Amino acid sequence: MQKKHFTIPIFIPEMACPFRCIYCDQHKISGIKTIPSPNDVKAIIEKNLSTISKDNSEIEIGFFGGSFTGIPINDQQAYLKIAQPYIEQGIVNSIRLSTRPDYISIDILHFLQKFNVKIIELGAQSLDDEVLLLSKRGHTEADVKKASHLIKSHGFKLGLQMMIGLPGDTLEKTIATANKIVELSADNTRIYPCIVIKDTYLEELYIKGKYKALTIDESIDAMKNIIPIFEKANVNIIRIGLHPSKDLQGAAFVAGPYHSSLRELVETKLWEDKLKVYTENSENHQNITIFVSKKMYNPAIGYHAANRKTLEKKYRKVKFSIDYNLINREFYVHNH
Repeated sequence: MQKKHFTIPIFIPEMACPFRCIYCDQHKISGIKTIPSPNDVKAIIEKNLSTISKDNSEIEIGFFGGSFTGIPINDQQAYLKIAQPYIEQGIVNSIRLSTRPDYISIDILHFLQKFNVKIIELGAQSLDDEVLLLSKRGHTEADVKKASHLIKSHGFKLGLQMMIGLPGDTLEKTIATANKIVELSADNTRIYPCIVIKDTYLEELYIKGKYKALTIDESIDAMKNIIPIFEKANVNIIRIGLHPSKDLQGAAFVAGPYHSSLRELVETKLWEDKLKVYTENSENHQNITIFVSKKMYNPAIGYHAANRKTLEKKYRKVKFSIDYNLINREFYVHNH
């Protein structure tokens, strides 16, 4: 039986970022206003562990939200040491962290190896130098490539995060970034839409009409083009869309494709396209049964059952069923 995976998230917002990207306010994005102390970290770990079943579980601790390897080495060590007893006792399996591509070096990697860090995620956001420059990321495509090669060559798993809809971005550039992430042998990725947040430089550009935010439909279209690229290369898509927070659901949100169920919307659209031949079918079938893998049962039916409802306009009875021999997006249909 496959183990259930759990990540205990520790958010350290903007603790070491040397640049303020034009779109960024980690406090509003994460909903975390203060930097946790090592004692706070221990309390967060204990609270999360109390809700996780230890049976058939794989648990990791993740340090997110900032540039972990850029904070003072003593602070890094203090945070990482908190996690070690849990790993030594077999309660937690490993540590993952996120950082900037230009905050990776051989010395840093040797340091992280001592503390059971297994996965390093880089906030690449784009692999197009013009987009990176316009977004004031402060690093280049070459920095991402160099850091990625170092991480992989030292035995870590590599995560490469990307954003769609950044200044200067296009669908072609988004697709190119996805392909480059695959070429860099990333093990996983996260796909975020660019959101206009209050009190950021991007908001100023948006108000002046110098930046146009993606719509929900445009972001779905971009993501449905890149998801198959990652799936074909077995790059695990950990997340699509930003984590819900009170700030983003309130006054902090200005514009852009923010939706608490963005992944479900994208999956629905992917399956809508796959099933289009049946929604456009002119043959007179009263009943239809669509067999899908267990993992794809809910995505195939669609967000708020959108795909099933579309099919029900064509067929008298529509049923979705699981075939445990199918994997990924494989499916077949019985008309009767």
